[in-house]
Amino acid sequence: MRNLHLLVALSLGLPGGGAALAQEAARPTGANTVATLGEVVVTATKREQTLQDVPVSVSVTSEATLEQAHIRDLIDLQSVVPSLQVTQFNAVGQTNFIIRGFGNGNGNDGIESSVGVFIDGVYRSRTSSALDDLPEVERIEVLRGPQSTLFGKNVSAGAINIVTAKPQFAFGGSAEVDVGNYGLTQGRASITGPITDTLAFRLSASDHVRDGYLHNLTTSDDVNNRNRKAVRGDLLWKPSDLLSVRIIGDYNDIKERCCGVVSLFNGPATRFIGAPAPFGLGFPVANPATKFDGNIIFNTDPTNRLYGRGISAQVDWKAGAGTLTSITAYRNQTNRSYQDVDFTGGDLANKDQSNSISTFTQEFRLASAGTGPVSWLAGGFFERETIDTGQRIAYGHDLRAYTDGLSGRVPAALLAALPPPLSAALSGHSNIYALEFLQSLVTPTIVPGLTYFQSGQGISDYYRMDQTFYSVFGNIDFKVTPLLTLTGGLAYLNDDKKARSNVALLDPFSALDLQRVPQFVAIGLPPNLYGPLGGLQFYYGNTPNHGPINFPNAVESGELKGNKLTYALRAAYRFGAVNAYLSYSTGWKAGAYNLSNDSRPPDVNGVGRIARPEDVSVYEAGLKAAFPRGFLNVAVFQQSIKGFQLNEYTGTAFSLVNAGQETTRGVEVDMAYVPENWLALTAAATYLDPKYDSFAQATCFVYDTVRCPVNPATGRFPDFRNLSGERPAGIPKWSVSTSATVSQDFGDDFGGYLRAEWDYTSATQRDANTPPNLATWGQKGVNASLGLTNRPHRLEAVLWARNLTNYHTIIGVFPTVAQSGSYSGFPNQPRTFGLTLRSRF
Repeated sequence: MRNLHLLVALSLGLPGGGAALAQEAARPTGANTVATLGEVVVTATKREQTLQDVPVSVSVTSEATLEQAHIRDLIDLQSVVPSLQVTQFNAVGQTNFIIRGFGNGNGNDGIESSVGVFIDGVYRSRTSSALDDLPEVERIEVLRGPQSTLFGKNVSAGAINIVTAKPQFAFGGSAEVDVGNYGLTQGRASITGPITDTLAFRLSASDHVRDGYLHNLTTSDDVNNRNRKAVRGDLLWKPSDLLSVRIIGDYNDIKERCCGVVSLFNGPATRFIGAPAPFGLGFPVANPATKFDGNIIFNTDPTNRLYGRGISAQVDWKAGAGTLTSITAYRNQTNRSYQDVDFTGGDLANKDQSNSISTFTQEFRLASAGTGPVSWLAGGFFERETIDTGQRIAYGHDLRAYTDGLSGRVPAALLAALPPPLSAALSGHSNIYALEFLQSLVTPTIVPGLTYFQSGQGISDYYRMDQTFYSVFGNIDFKVTPLLTLTGGLAYLNDDKKARSNVALLDPFSALDLQRVPQFVAIGLPPNLYGPLGGLQFYYGNTPNHGPINFPNAVESGELKGNKLTYALRAAYRFGAVNAYLSYSTGWKAGAYNLSNDSRPPDVNGVGRIARPEDVSVYEAGLKAAFPRGFLNVAVFQQSIKGFQLNEYTGTAFSLVNAGQETTRGVEVDMAYVPENWLALTAAATYLDPKYDSFAQATCFVYDTVRCPVNPATGRFPDFRNLSGERPAGIPKWSVSTSATVSQDFGDDFGGYLRAEWDYTSATQRDANTPPNLATWGQKGVNASLGLTNRPHRLEAVLWARNLTNYHTIIGVFPTVAQSGSYSGFPNQPRTFGLTLRSRF
């Protein structure tokens, strides 16, 4: 009967408790029986509660799952939480979290994530700072849907709450070593114990080294390697049962060659780079037919250096009215990357990018005491953040030869129309050279062959943004009857961003108005003779001034303010072993600045400097049924976002626009079943049906020739297309995660387990910037582990493998930089395997 009660309690945690339940059931710590099950305690509502008391949709991944599934960072976490997507693209610091199909912020420092990441109660404003190898984690909670009445900052799509193990007042610790393929060597250690009767410590460290799984044929180096170090100190002071103070300091350092890119399709521009002379440049280019052979072609290796350091202090004081909590934190993160952005063996263009982000946060909250019918929580959150970010894109030595080839030879019709001296001088030359030559007749500073597309030209853009944010929030639960509980929450959010730019266009060709070349009029030629070359103007070719307009200026204040009142209403009723709930909640994310070289004043082509805020509303209903040895949870929801901030990469910069409204209807199913004491099964699935209700100003891309036809007079296509009524890219219809764990005892001293996982995502167009036939990919992953435990000595050995079947797929796509008609992608990680030796003491 006790097991039934525990399963009922766990099932009330809304979808997602199955992984934690089954893993605890399967751990070989007793006589392989479900009697080891216990209540799962979470802090999803900023108070310690069992899962059955949490009135939000939350998945919990336990320490046991993290260890047995060999989950080493948040990218691995998505394999056991199907409603979560985590992607890392062209740099270590460019990572995106998506819940139920919603999320953004990748690659553009002016756009904050719609999914908040919290580590021990501290908000991590930039998700790259949460990618260091996870410390000793107690559990990870993934909350789905808006959470602003409980969490203060940027949780319009959901939140990831990571809880690490506290210092203990008894000496203990753990140490483990991983060895595996691709030269993997990883060491992790943690020690805890008392300093005095009231002061305890925990010290953790990790060192993670692995060779790259992609090989750069040009430099003979490996890419997509691992080289990460992290250290963390944790002090807990408990002078009494009424007061505790926890101080955490951490430092992490990442030095990696990342990230490798493969070719999905080579258009005419890329084929010209690879064609032998005299038909092309003769440089190595990637072959789309061999994109999964582990080889890439960059003329230089991509490098990344990211390091972050932070300190936080949490004070919990139990007073008469309840528990008062204060969390104060400061963090600084610096990230620099260098990359060959044309992804060929030619020296066409390189990008040097860096940022420095300093963040101070302060949270206060008061949670009610007692066990009466009413419980409540009230709090406030404050953040002050400064971002310095920028990049320099510089043309390489081979770009002039490349653009000469793309521009073509001077046509015979033009040569025939010119006076003989001019036609003779231009015969056999490129149109770029002819443009320079004709201009030089009037402007001597323009030198044929030496003015346009020279090494070192390009663009430099730098930005600073200061942000001040605060929120006041509250949540109340009222148990009307023992069976009916009503929940209400309110949050007021206020955001103020002040930004400025310093962008310099160093590309004189992009600065030229090809429709009105002034020198041509002086020599009697049409002023728009070379208008069709506009496709080679990589920056500002479609703006009236053909150059940046820095801000603040006379029209733009450089300040973006916004505020919103959000709320949540929930009702839960228990019908015996079945719990039903209904909820309606709203969320908000503040407006964003486009801190990239495609940032323009709001009145230029409709491409704004800013994006409006996101307004979120979610209707949700669910049933959670408990039965002997298992449970089944089902939730259905409709989530709508007005003004979704879509950040599309165009091939040279980011286009930031607001969708009118995007709606996703979905179903989530989560179950766990223990048919025998030695067998634990879990399954979770998410079905999503999204649609753009209205999106009239979606970014145009050259492959969509119907809605984005190229203008023959300018060589450019329109800025926008209408996607109203269509399915958004990047949201798979089905995401499924299943596992089976067999546990067995071998006498009193030894126990073992065998675990297998299947991770599936249906094929979907990864991004709207790439044709569907090239961008549509799914995921079919199998992970497995085999563990043996010696209980008296607290030793464990685990053989593990991730992507056991070596399934190949593409996790991200984009238009190849400055190669119109070509497309590139990021391959997934191949099969990895190894041995973990772990000791607890």
